Amino acid sequence: MKVAVNAWFWDQLSVGSGQYLWYLVPALLALDPTLEILLVSPKRFESPPELINPRLRACVAPTPLADPASNLSKVWFEQVTFPLACRRLGVHLAHVPYFGSPYRPLVPTLVTIHDLIPLLLPAYRGSLPVRLYTALAGLAAKRAALILADSEASRRDILTNLGRPATQVRTVYLAQAPHYRPVEDSALLGRIKAKYRLPAQFVLYVGGYDERKNVAGLLHAYALTEPSFRANYPLVLLGRLPRQASPLFTEPLALARALGLEANLVTPGWVAEEDKPLVYAAATTFVYPSRYEGFGLPVLEAMAMGTPVVTTAAASLAEVAGAAALTVDPDDHQALAQALTRVCTDPSLRNRLVEAGRRQARNFSWEQTAQQTLQAYHEAIS
Repeated sequence: MKVAVNAWFWDQLSVGSGQYLWYLVPALLALDPTLEILLVSPKRFESPPELINPRLRACVAPTPLADPASNLSKVWFEQVTFPLACRRLGVHLAHVPYFGSPYRPLVPTLVTIHDLIPLLLPAYRGSLPVRLYTALAGLAAKRAALILADSEASRRDILTNLGRPATQVRTVYLAQAPHYRPVEDSALLGRIKAKYRLPAQFVLYVGGYDERKNVAGLLHAYALTEPSFRANYPLVLLGRLPRQASPLFTEPLALARALGLEANLVTPGWVAEEDKPLVYAAATTFVYPSRYEGFGLPVLEAMAMGTPVVTTAAASLAEVAGAAALTVDPDDHQALAQALTRVCTDPSLRNRLVEAGRRQARNFSWEQTAQQTLQAYHEAIS
């Protein structure tokens, strides 16, 4: 089978759709020796994909627009260039790994929709061009042969909001990257703490700072913990922080100052992707207070590294965490404060969550994701 993949995000590993492709494609090729995948992109990749596997080939299909990175160029590539390239290349199937499939597909097309954030959350609907793009993506998804969703929660959202028959929307779970494995080397963890100036013990947050991530709620909850707890377990916020607040983004430093948390907040900034698993492993507990996720990969990453998790039961997070995490209502600050305190200070609870989390993480793998995706490929062209 010859499959063309929209590779707009292939070399953007900081973006969820890029990570999805980076781990799914090699797993698909390892699973089926007859499969050939063509990565169709409007630009050349810095590293030739053929080095990963000789059955993986890059196909450059440039757009005619002046700025190849513009939003208009992206829409042109999705709606015109990519489907034409699929027909020219003579593929059996096209796979669009994000919410942006062609309205007029020229070959059977499968689309992965990770979430419906712009449709479901008013704060993310944006300007008129953004709303028009979302409407186009929704109409185009109705013309796809099959839709893959990251979770049952996302599948329900797709069925409710896009009106596709239940038989045409499949749940295919994601997985943590293969290098997320428990680390028992205390010296290695000590070096990662020194590299990023991390405390001996700490509560860790990894994720975005947009409104649905609920970082403001986390800070309010953390402010409700005892001063002695905050002194012993500083809160580490990973990644690049917004420089100013907006209706869509929380500026955590300003809020921390207002809540009197400056002395208990650690912001190491951007962490190299290869170091992230060790930062998870070094944490006393991981907290993920999100109000909406299509999947919630950081929860699974923390569990795979043997770090106990406090999260919410919102959207897909209940599926990902299972019974292996403490879950609270995303807007119950007191409950979140109590959960953080319990996990950090109760060794028996910590040990139970660590073991349960490792078992839960083993339920997810890219091999399993690839198997279910390959089955969907065959069904889409049958």
